[in-house]
Amino acid sequence: MKLYELKKNSLFTLDETPQIPVDAPNGIPNVIYKLHNLDGMYSYVTDAMNNVHHFAAWTKVTPYEDTSIQAVP
Repeated sequence: MKLYELKKNSLFTLDETPQIPVDAPNGIPNVIYKLHNLDGMYSYVTDAMNNVHHFAAWTKVTPYEDTSIQAVP
């Protein structure tokens, strides 16, 4: 599944190393991220520590279905 196919506020993990803008933090596999929105070709995503990431919208991801998670704000 591609990141752009997820709904707003969806949780996901990365299936590949995402393309990112210059000087943006890299994504880490096996970390749960939350999609806030897409702004053109990049996303606004946070991790459990509330760090902001900007992954390319076409990044391959796996939706995280556990709705009981509380770590991602």
